[in-house]
Amino acid sequence: MGPSDHQRHDPRGVAAAAMAMVAWAGSGVLAKGIDMGGLVVVSYRMWIYVALVLAWSRLRGRPLTRHTLRVSLWGGLALGVDLALFFSAVKLTTVANATVIGAMQPVLALVIGFHLFGERPRRVDVALAMVAIGGVVLVVLGSAGAPEWSPLGDLAAIGALVFFTAYFVFSKQSRSLIEATEYTAATALIAALVNVPITLLSGQDLGPPSTASWIGLILLAVGPGFIGHSLMNWSFGRIPLWLGSTFTLALPVTASLLAWAFLGEQVSALQAVGIGVVVVALAGIVLSPARPVPVPGVETIRE
Repeated sequence: MGPSDHQRHDPRGVAAAAMAMVAWAGSGVLAKGIDMGGLVVVSYRMWIYVALVLAWSRLRGRPLTRHTLRVSLWGGLALGVDLALFFSAVKLTTVANATVIGAMQPVLALVIGFHLFGERPRRVDVALAMVAIGGVVLVVLGSAGAPEWSPLGDLAAIGALVFFTAYFVFSKQSRSLIEATEYTAATALIAALVNVPITLLSGQDLGPPSTASWIGLILLAVGPGFIGHSLMNWSFGRIPLWLGSTFTLALPVTASLLAWAFLGEQVSALQAVGIGVVVVALAGIVLSPARPVPVPGVETIRE
């Protein structure tokens, strides 16, 4: 991957990634409004999602093959664990905490980019990453004692962050091997299968959802699921990994506002400051005009 690849910003890819993030921003609010356990929400939502993407894949003339499933295996496993942890997090802690912690993804992408994409982080990038971590600490401290806050939920959000970043990397790698439609369908099926034993072992009530819960589950499957993942996976053939991760910066602000508007979750002054610190610091990392340059001798993945 040459330096020009870092500058390649296809407007269609940028627009698709932006729309995907808008869809994803509502997932925490929708999940918290469903009167079911977090893991049960994931399982129901994922199987609705699987039906949608498999139907779409077949209509596109791209049925699943062994090759597709093999290429998508690690991405599907990462997505499955990410969903289990994230939806558990939003049930246990505040939507603001879960999404702000998740917005730290560009920091991990910065580290991974050195090893996989040959990008050497600048000192200012490392400094801003430390500032962003400080902002997350402020958000967590600002929510301590709130009725919706849970340290276990924050820990689940950290785990979700790690696996969501892995999903981004595997998605990027797959784009040179299979089409986005195939990858989206295959990872959906694998993620749904991963969550079956997790949900069964959790002991959460698997009883049939109420009418209101069905509506929420369908909205989760169509919006953040089908639309969000399809658009983001499609965009990875047109934009660099670091640019895709940029749009996670919109999640904490949008999700916190939605949680305030629809769930009545209050954002304390300290949390508001922390959210601002995270967004500004991460924006400084991923939107800087001078991007990291490839490191000689480090094998890179073609975008």
